[in-house]
Amino acid sequence: MRAAVLHEIGQDKLEVLDDVETVGLGPGKVKLRIRATGLCHSDISAMNGVLPQPAPFVPGHEGAGEVIDIGDGVTGLSQGDRVLVCWLPACGACASCRRGQSHLCLASLMNSGVPNFKRPGGEVFGFAGTGTFTEEVVVGAGCAVPIPDDVPFEIAALIGCGVTTGLGAAINTAQVEAGSSVAVIGCGGVGISAIQGARVRGAAQIVAVDPVASRREAALKFGATEAVSPDELADAKQRITAGEGFDYVFEVVGKAATARTAYETTRRGGTLCVVGAGAMDDHFQVNMFELFFDEKRILPSMYGGGDVLRSYERAIALWRAGRIDLAGLITHRVRLDSINDALDQMRTGEALRTCIEI
Repeated sequence: MRAAVLHEIGQDKLEVLDDVETVGLGPGKVKLRIRATGLCHSDISAMNGVLPQPAPFVPGHEGAGEVIDIGDGVTGLSQGDRVLVCWLPACGACASCRRGQSHLCLASLMNSGVPNFKRPGGEVFGFAGTGTFTEEVVVGAGCAVPIPDDVPFEIAALIGCGVTTGLGAAINTAQVEAGSSVAVIGCGGVGISAIQGARVRGAAQIVAVDPVASRREAALKFGATEAVSPDELADAKQRITAGEGFDYVFEVVGKAATARTAYETTRRGGTLCVVGAGAMDDHFQVNMFELFFDEKRILPSMYGGGDVLRSYERAIALWRAGRIDLAGLITHRVRLDSINDALDQMRTGEALRTCIEI
């Protein structure tokens, strides 16, 4: 079968090969035929080593498709079921799950070190234990979440990561209050979803911040009340909040520098929500006096900060009701053979989300 493979960490191009095979189908596992997958910035972060991932590997974790085979002991799934890929399913038994923080369950990430594929040259891993830049993949049954028949595969794929992450940051983690002021720094697919989440929650002012003009224009269509470049953020803070700072600021870049800017843009007693996934050696710093004196809440948001199955259901309900726009997030479509074009579109900021049709 065909799959896009990164041979070594640090390479910026994927090679589409036709000699890849799935491995591991057995008890508790299912094999999926991938129909659509989104390109998330986390895939690029894994390719360049920001996020830890053994290589060679098949990127992709934001996918949807059909169940084509089922291992022993799997219940609740049948061949032909339409599913989205959940890259971080809850085990239900660990300490995080028992505390009601299932989005912090790490059980499935242990699969990142277990190969999902093989080829004549040896084993091939799947990013985050999945790997959706492929025609077929074997995953744990918990990774395959059934979707209603009216949800297109490309929409379901986005719900599997970016949409859930952005919406959840605003709704679950920050719990944006109606009438509040919001700034979102970084307006790719996740940032736009955070904007939509803030709008759903009733924010009065939502300022989108991004260096790419096309993304700023797009943010206005998704609910931002104003869109500015990073150089214009200080002026927006002064005009909109009289210099006090925004009630909520979302950092959706994953850089210490932008997190620091976000902190300084947050009002005293306000909330900084860190959504971007950054590098382990990129340190965000605050001094002990300002940490105490300003009483700003710093809230990281992992995968939307809540029960992902409930978050999926909520995203579908909001989409059906016309409260959020998911189709509009897909600005580009490519076939698997053109995956490197999609990577370039992501790196330049040209695309909000590129749908790879398998």
